[in-house]
Amino acid sequence: MSPFHVTRTLPEDAMAAALRADVRHGLTRTPKTLPPKWFYDARGSELFEKITELPEYYPTRAEREILLARADEIAAAVPARTLIELGSGSSEKTRHLIDALTGLHTYVPVDVSESALRQAGDALAAERPGLQVHALIADFTSGLAVPGTPDPRLLAFLGGTIGNLLPAERARFLTGTRALLAPGDALLLGTDLVKDPEVLVRAYDDAAGVTAAFNKNVLAVIDRELGADFDPDAFDHVALWDAEQEWIEMRLRARTAQTVKVRALDLAVEFAAGEELRTEVSAKFRKETVDAELTAAGFEPVRWWTDSARRFALSLSVAR
Repeated sequence: MSPFHVTRTLPEDAMAAALRADVRHGLTRTPKTLPPKWFYDARGSELFEKITELPEYYPTRAEREILLARADEIAAAVPARTLIELGSGSSEKTRHLIDALTGLHTYVPVDVSESALRQAGDALAAERPGLQVHALIADFTSGLAVPGTPDPRLLAFLGGTIGNLLPAERARFLTGTRALLAPGDALLLGTDLVKDPEVLVRAYDDAAGVTAAFNKNVLAVIDRELGADFDPDAFDHVALWDAEQEWIEMRLRARTAQTVKVRALDLAVEFAAGEELRTEVSAKFRKETVDAELTAAGFEPVRWWTDSARRFALSLSVAR
């Protein structure tokens, strides 16, 4: 077998169909919502990379700190022969884990972006010729089938992305993840932690306005893909802390009353002045919450690591 190959489990037109369904559903309900996955076209991905370098945005640096300091401990706790990563992107942070897993045979990066998978896979195949890389073009939020690979397996879901799921969605996701694994396999989960609301809001509303541009990019995606006539300048970026739910919400607030037409859906969407469109929820966690949700899904939490400032956590749990 070649050291790197790609399998497409996501039909070519699946993302286009999902965008149409999400836009129709989200813009015709009250309050209006859109899933955050539509931020990430080429421009959105470029903006997010810039966000991770901003002084206000700590999660990427904090998680990298943990991986650098604890990769050997993770590898000792789970001497995995297969590493599966959901939402792998560039696989940059994961390289620390790959290097620590000295018995690793196969790496399975999973992402919706074929270009990101091929770029990362080609680089890994060149850097680590003994490693089998089997990339999956798939949307892990809508069911996933993983190819047969050597045991034991470690599934990594990093970046705090689980916080973008609402509680019921998280429960379904964790239960589905457990179903992919055999008893004794493990889950490495990245979660952003509850902290000073001012720190959290600044992370999602930076002084340079990069996150505002990232948030508004979802409108540009809808304009381009569905023939809509959103004017991003007619909306303001809003980031709010919901203390009851313990999550950040990103919204786009209409500056004036307006009608937006989405030609591909034959849809006219009315916005009142000041009306908000929610584009992202980013939940923040406490250890007891993470442990409870993992336990309910069929995992046994075994290890918990944070960065030095206790801003972010990696948890390791074993499938029961």
